[in-house]
Amino acid sequence: MERYDTIVNESVHAFPETGGPEQFLARRTRFGEKIIHTFLFLCGAISIFTTIGIVYELASESLNFFTRSLLQVGNHGILDFFTGTKWNPQIGNFGIWPLVTATLMTSAIAMLVSLPLGLASAIYLSEYAGQRARSTLKPILELLAGIPTVVYGYFALTFMTPLLRTLLGRDTVQIFNTASAGIVVGILIIPLVSSLSEDALHAVPRSLREAAHAVGATRLETSLHVVLPAAFSGITAAFVVAISRAIGETMIVAIAAGAGPKLTFNPFESAETMTGHIVRISGGDLSYDSIDYNSIFAIGLMLFFMTLGLNVISRRLVARYREVYE
Repeated sequence: MERYDTIVNESVHAFPETGGPEQFLARRTRFGEKIIHTFLFLCGAISIFTTIGIVYELASESLNFFTRSLLQVGNHGILDFFTGTKWNPQIGNFGIWPLVTATLMTSAIAMLVSLPLGLASAIYLSEYAGQRARSTLKPILELLAGIPTVVYGYFALTFMTPLLRTLLGRDTVQIFNTASAGIVVGILIIPLVSSLSEDALHAVPRSLREAAHAVGATRLETSLHVVLPAAFSGITAAFVVAISRAIGETMIVAIAAGAGPKLTFNPFESAETMTGHIVRISGGDLSYDSIDYNSIFAIGLMLFFMTLGLNVISRRLVARYREVYE
């Protein structure tokens, strides 16, 4: 306590303009920090209002679509939207399932490609690779994320589709198909899965690995039975982000999957995804405030709720299985 009084008195004598111990210890106004605080607050507010504006626009235009569908086909308009198997709003077919099934099928194929390969890459980079190998391989892997998606689309059309047709037969695989689009979408999001999963694995304390090695566990056993469960919440979040990315992918499916809504569960046939349909009809002679124009926002709202549901599930899983280490 005497040392504290000595420091305060010396400071007051050295800087008499402070006026005394109370004024010396009082919080000072720093205009630079206030400017930074205000700037950061404005950035957060802009992002929130932007999100609100997007949701409002989607909801208002979607309401116009559902209102027109009710006027066109009666009370079955909304029911047909969620249960119908034909999509052509101009003639009163409002079933969105052909677009939804194509989207889910493409995303499922992408997940079958990206999740195992991305997680395996993350385990190798985190648990096996040395510092030199990690610093070399990780930038090369993340370089895939910098390639424009339109290039991936033509890669799927000109390389992956001919490869599938050679392996499985030209009569089995159509030129436009969801299989090649899904495989290439999976290749596209491998860096996303790998990078986020590697960060989650790398955050696991080294003491857990050393304890596993001390009781005789091999490196593989430590990776699969200790590190992987400890990083489960972070890996789950990486998977959900990757699934959302696959569902929202546009150019690859627009080029390689095909055009025209068609309800099919054969991945080797052409089908049109939700984002691919939006691109196709937006690029045509689409009149403003027509039912086709409003249908774009209804499809966008459906995509929004799909990704929102995935994010809600992700947050619950992360909160449920999150590990906190001191």
